[in-house]
This record gives sequence, structure tokens and C-alpha cells, in this order.
Amino acid sequence: MRVLMVSDVYFPRVNGVSTSIQTFREALAVLDVQVDLIAPAYPNELDEPGVSRVPSRYLAFDPEDRMMRRGLIRRLLPQLQAAQYDLVHIQTPFIAHYAGMALARQLGVPVVATYHTFFEEYLHHYARLLPAVLTRALARRFSRSQCNALAGVIAPSSAMHDGLRRYGVTVPIAVIPTGIPLRQFAEGDGAGFRQQHDIAPDRELALFVGRVAHEKNIDLLLEVAARARLQRPRLLLLIAGEGPALAHLQARATQLGLGEHVRFLGYLDRAKALPDCYRAADVFVFGSTTETQGLVLLEAMAMGVPVLGIPAMGARDILGPGIGCVCTSDNADDFAAKLVALLQDPQKRQQLGMAACDYAQGWSAPATAERLLAFYRQTVLPQANALPDGAVQPQTATGR
Repeated sequence: MRVLMVSDVYFPRVNGVSTSIQTFREALAVLDVQVDLIAPAYPNELDEPGVSRVPSRYLAFDPEDRMMRRGLIRRLLPQLQAAQYDLVHIQTPFIAHYAGMALARQLGVPVVATYHTFFEEYLHHYARLLPAVLTRALARRFSRSQCNALAGVIAPSSAMHDGLRRYGVTVPIAVIPTGIPLRQFAEGDGAGFRQQHDIAPDRELALFVGRVAHEKNIDLLLEVAARARLQRPRLLLLIAGEGPALAHLQARATQLGLGEHVRFLGYLDRAKALPDCYRAADVFVFGSTTETQGLVLLEAMAMGVPVLGIPAMGARDILGPGIGCVCTSDNADDFAAKLVALLQDPQKRQQLGMAACDYAQGWSAPATAERLLAFYRQTVLPQANALPDGAVQPQTATGR
């Protein structure tokens, strides 16, 4: 099988969508599925086999992202037709969605999409002049219209599945989370990371990893750190990532008098620095209530780091069972009290960390890639379900 993915973001732009694309491409390749990608060109990008970079416009209001030029995507059509794809998989709802839909029509293949972002709770952070009730209504209408034009939708969590159904999405929806490349998050040099960043070996570290954006609710983590440090004066909150809320959060940290109790690390290299950072942490803290999945939760768990977070939206699928984690509310006092309790109890942290590591094994990339492949086959070949013993008819939508 050969799949064409189209996305408005990809590495070196670091976020959950980029990670999901890379993880699935690598895991599907093992299953004999070739996945090619159309993505924006970025400064200092690395060449990667199977990735077509489209010249893109700089966005003044969002310097991390780029806008692909639709006309230049259309120029790829001759080489795409020669490749004989079986389906198009859209990863983002902007230029990529409309370009992907057009390409699928011209290639004569089905098109599916992954719904990565909970726009209902996202847009009002960036369109503050509009009433939240209006932005939510617009997000629902926008999502419903886009999704119902597809052959099927992949939702990273059950909460997102339920949300799309409430919006009025009627096409098939499969809940398929992004898996974790477990080998990448198996080892790390926590002591070396602490030494490199001049952090004492015995200092208590609470860690957040993710995009530094308003919807991530990092303000809550600063409030929590301000309360917790009164009882744990050696507490240090590490925030690893970059994004549009950085200046606001740095100013807020100063207002709260956090000083040496918070450090903004920027993006960390996923191959080495990020696993080392996870290993250095005592607790992983997560305040977001709008995640469609929360991959960083699983990464921390795979590294044996106990998680303290809010079981809301997509994170509920991961944190809901209460394995390897402590669940809290979005109340800063409650969150801080539970953080202090964990920091005071090394034995409990160790037990939770071991349970978290075992739990993360069930979220492996190969397992979720197999589920995605099954969805592809059912979308492209609906009659596959009628074959005995789970067999798949040996042809594809292109007749090969």
C-alpha cells in the first residue's frame, strides 16, 4: 500500500502533529506501507526520504509556522499520479486540507484525516476580541463541514470521537492514538542533564514538556509552583518547549516571584536531550484540559516518570485508569497539595514510575500503526470486513 500524507506542519517545527506523522510513517514502513508526505519548507530543514517540501510564506502573527503555496502543491500532481497512491491522509485543517482534498479527487482515491486539535477550546485563545460562544460555534461548523467531506476520520482519543459526533460528524470515526517509539524513550542520562544545566543532583524537579501556548494552561503550573515552593523551597519547575505564550509566561513567573524556581529550556532534541530531561525529573506535571491525546504524558511514563495531571479531554484516556499517575483538578491549591505530597514521598514516586513504565508499553507505535492500517484497508476496501479470518482482499483502490 502507498499513502500520501499532507500536512501544514512537520519537523523542524516541533509539535504533536509532527511527532505523530513521523511515528506513524516509521511504524507503517515496517508493515510494508510506504507513506510519503507533502509539508511546508522551513529554514534549516533536514532532507528526509519521501518528504516533498513546498515553498511557503512566513506568517508574521505566528513565526513558528509557514503557509504552503497552493499553486506549487498542484505542480506536484504529475509525479504524484506516477506514484499510484491508494489514499490521501490529511493531517491538518488549513491549506493541507483543501490541497489534500483536491489531490485526492485528481488521483481518484479516498481521503481520510486525523483530527489533531480541539478547535472549540483553541480558537478563543487566539481570537480574543470575539465572544467565546461565537468562536466555539464557528469551530464546530468548520469541523463538521470538513470531516463530513471525508471517507473517514481518525480521532486520537475517545473524547475527541465523542466531540466530533456531537458536532454532527456522520462519517466513520476510528479512535487511534499515536503510539510511542518505546526504544526512543527507554534510556536517558538524568544525572548528566542536571550537570549540564547546573541543577543540583538532589534538587526536586517538576517537568512540563510541550508547546508553550495559551491553551496548554501553563499559567496553572506557575500558580502551582508558587504555592508548592512554600513547602518545598528547593522545587524547580522546568518548562521545555517554545511557543507564542513564552513572553507572557516569563512575565507571569516574575510576578509570582518564582525567580530561581522556574526555568524555560526551549525545545530539546528528541533523540538525546529530551529523554535525558525526562530522566532527570521527579514528577511530570500537566495542566492542559484541551488535549486531543497528550503524547508527552506517555513519553514521560515510558521513561518511568510519575505523572500529575488533569484527566480531561484526550488526556482522560491516558490518565483515567490511574496507573502510574496521580489525577488532580484544575484548582491550583489542589494541584499544589498533590505535588507536595508526591515530592515528600520518594517511595510512592518510585512505585508510580515503575507502574507508568509498564503501562506505557501498551501504547507502542507498532500496535497503533496496525490499527491505522486496518482502518486504511476498511476505508479503501469496505468489503475487507466480509473476508474470513480477518483476511484482506489482495488488491487496492488502484487495482494493484
